[in-house]
Amino acid sequence: MSRHYAVKESFLTLQGEGIQAGRRAVFIRFAGCNLWNGREDDREQATCRFCDTDFVGIDGENGGRFTAEELAEQAIRLWKEAIESRYQSVRPFVVLTGGEPLLQVDEALLLALKNQAFEIAIETNGTQPVPSAIDWVCMSPKAGSQIILEKGNEIKLVWPQKGIDIEALEKLDFDHYLIQPMDDEYQKENIQKAIAFVMQRPLWRLSIQSHKLIGVK
Repeated sequence: MSRHYAVKESFLTLQGEGIQAGRRAVFIRFAGCNLWNGREDDREQATCRFCDTDFVGIDGENGGRFTAEELAEQAIRLWKEAIESRYQSVRPFVVLTGGEPLLQVDEALLLALKNQAFEIAIETNGTQPVPSAIDWVCMSPKAGSQIILEKGNEIKLVWPQKGIDIEALEKLDFDHYLIQPMDDEYQKENIQKAIAFVMQRPLWRLSIQSHKLIGVK
């Protein structure tokens, strides 16, 4: 029997964060996370307490339970929306996110996406192994979690976080190091703290959630 993946939502948008910011992308948001169950009543006891994303259930836009082939077919349909014919040869780009997508993403799904010619990016908390078929790996580490990921394309650290070992992160094999201000009631102060962080540590760059500024999902 084919495996079914629990997907909160899928949609076409612009990547709003990190090195790939501004790029047209299909987002597939998987339900579930291993650092917080998504219940507000349990947030204060969770390892990750600042998540700003709804990843609970399968009731979002284009959400549901899908086989690998069904999910890849939905992703390519979304990608092809409003593309002019002369751009049909541009390689499609998909971002697998959550929650924690690597609780579900496996080789069967990656093969189905590759069969649709997708370049595949993933946004992960770094606590799960990453299959080699993924093209772009973005890790957003959380204080108090057990990170096993040692290499990838970008680290996107939400700031400030108490208890994060910055020096340990800098020893990992990543191409880009990004600081992103935490989006909470102290956002203005967090932005200034993130700027100060980068000014003191030039290995890092400032990343902002540009999709929130321009009003896209």
